[in-house]
Amino acid sequence: MFRLASPVGLVRSTLLASAVMFVSPFGAEAQTRPSSLPPVTVTAPEQQRATSARPPRNAARSARTVRQARAPAPQTASDQGQGGRGALAVLSAQQALTEINNTPGGVAIVPAEAYKNSTVANTIKDILDYVPGVFAQPKWGDDTRLSIRGSGLSRNFHLRGVQLYMDGIPINTADGYGDFQEIDPTAYKYVEVYKGANALQFGANSLGGAINFVTATGRDPFPNGVSADMGAFGFKRLQANASGGNGPWDGFVTAATQASDGFRDHSFGSSTRVSGNVGYQFSPDAETRFYFNANEVRQRIPGTVTKQSALTNPEAAAPNNVTMDQQRNIDTVRIANKTTIRLDDTKIEFGAFGVDRHLMHPIFQWLDYRYKDYGAFAKVTDDRFIGGFRNRLVAGVNILNGNIDNQQFANISGQKGALLSSSIDRSKNTSFYVEDSFYFLPNVAAIAGTQFLYATRDRQDRFLSNGDQSGSTEFNLWSPKAGLLWNIDPTWQAFANISRSAEVPSFGESSNGAGGTPVIPFTSIRPQIATTYEIGTRMKRPDYAWEITAYRANIRDELQCLFGNLTGTCNVANADRTIHQGIEAGAGAAIFRGIFNNGPAPDKLWLNMAYTFNDFRFDNDPNFRNNLLPGAPRHYLRAELLYKNPTGFYFGPNVEWVPQAYFVDNANTVKTEAYALLGLKMGFDNGGPVSAYIEGRNLTNKAYIASTSIINQATATSPLFEPGNGRAVFAGMKYRW
Repeated sequence: MFRLASPVGLVRSTLLASAVMFVSPFGAEAQTRPSSLPPVTVTAPEQQRATSARPPRNAARSARTVRQARAPAPQTASDQGQGGRGALAVLSAQQALTEINNTPGGVAIVPAEAYKNSTVANTIKDILDYVPGVFAQPKWGDDTRLSIRGSGLSRNFHLRGVQLYMDGIPINTADGYGDFQEIDPTAYKYVEVYKGANALQFGANSLGGAINFVTATGRDPFPNGVSADMGAFGFKRLQANASGGNGPWDGFVTAATQASDGFRDHSFGSSTRVSGNVGYQFSPDAETRFYFNANEVRQRIPGTVTKQSALTNPEAAAPNNVTMDQQRNIDTVRIANKTTIRLDDTKIEFGAFGVDRHLMHPIFQWLDYRYKDYGAFAKVTDDRFIGGFRNRLVAGVNILNGNIDNQQFANISGQKGALLSSSIDRSKNTSFYVEDSFYFLPNVAAIAGTQFLYATRDRQDRFLSNGDQSGSTEFNLWSPKAGLLWNIDPTWQAFANISRSAEVPSFGESSNGAGGTPVIPFTSIRPQIATTYEIGTRMKRPDYAWEITAYRANIRDELQCLFGNLTGTCNVANADRTIHQGIEAGAGAAIFRGIFNNGPAPDKLWLNMAYTFNDFRFDNDPNFRNNLLPGAPRHYLRAELLYKNPTGFYFGPNVEWVPQAYFVDNANTVKTEAYALLGLKMGFDNGGPVSAYIEGRNLTNKAYIASTSIINQATATSPLFEPGNGRAVFAGMKYRW
């Protein structure tokens, strides 16, 4: 069991040490990389070996064996890092792209270069803005409403429906909820997005899938760096990292401290975060790596307001939030180990982790929750030829257990009052998964897999004056999957799949009967089951790239807000049947080349777009018939037009467009408002040691609704709306060596 101490002293000391360090603690020398990255490509299976592969040891192998061997995933200069020797347990961005494109469904890789050097990189929205199918809208501070394919729309607080991982290690609590306050966008080398059941390899069991944040290692290039950012609403951040390698050892540490007054009243906050890892390579085919992550977050909550207030006085906080001094404060310490062993055509990964989290959360009551989560994982990837046919097998087991020491007190102007409830909430989750890809043609694979999830939820009530709320549940859920993956050429894929996902309810899904709603104990909430049909294609070439996916999910027992009151309190239960379907389309292209520079590396005018169409609705519901599900826009577009010069200078406008208002209640009586936001950014980044940017957001100072809470039936005065930020300008500079 882990005992939590406040990490702020350690984090600030690490940040200071990193900022003044001019050489790596491992004695690594400064690295350089080319001024432009080579094109990222998807390599066809007959040309590309899985990332676990290595060259044959015996040069005298038979001609057949040599013919079947596939080359390792290509690495760019920026991937190779210290002495060209990469980490075994942490893939390069190029290798991760090759690996993720073995998935016959909606997936994405977002490299750090796509957002970290050209934006303020303050929230998860900055990372995922151009991933189709993802709707991410900050509410206050780092807190964000995130939905993938309509996941978790009924969750008005924290996150449900998407499972978060850091280096493959769970961030979500054992009972399923997640929190973005522990995410530091400056810390990662790339981010992986697995939509829906495409996240099978993580043991993910939710409609939205999984997001994996991958940190760098001491074998990456530019081992040291510092950055400073500042801008609107009193925002300021200092970040530093140091890393390097020495023989079999390598290490990496990054830390950031930031503060902001916030756009709205009562939305000020601060955070200090640190992440690091240390690896040791026993041989080129065996490595173990230890991870550490700590966070201290202090954040005031401005709250939801009426639609009129959001659009006419967006800076105002909800009066009750100010009176009760509502906050969300988190201290977290996370440690983990991951060991990777490579045996010819087989890669074995296994490890364990522990998390100690303290949530101090004065809201309608003063919530004092202490989480202790722990678990282990093992995964085998075998990629070989069998009878002349390539076969890729992935199998594994994940264990995530934990308990919550749950105490709620009266909130007296932000201070603890009398104890009102107390319980120990225990969760256990064990998932087994297997997926096999058989290439019956050199470039076409038939894929079949399944996942079995065993989960329990147990509550021991320690506050019995209001009745015994104890109870337990048990779930046994199979989630099969089948699909096809066609590598049309080395840069172009098509795919189709049918998959099932199952989402086990957390302790927050229930109704206590307040406000005339029915009493629904958490033990009566059933798991959410979805069957998803998906078809799509993706291509990535040097001067253009695109992806388009269409899907339909038929859902039974969706966890949905079916009961509530006019103040915005929502009680989640199971809807009967619902439908989530849509189109996810992204494109990027150099629409003009050689405008001012027509040499070997011409300048370009680059268009980047991400469009999401959402059609989420009830399916012949007895109360809401075929009404649209609330909480997400029907159309959502992000686009930018960027001039890129080979010197590293870039400049251009961008837009965020929600052309149609969306409902905030199941009864479809109250809507948000359509909006369009104009932004502009320019900067310098040639892949070298120095980069800088200046970015303007919402330049027309549009009053708009960024996010909403949802309810079963709203009125014009229901306080459900989160105003978006007004006009803002941010600037920053990074130096690395």
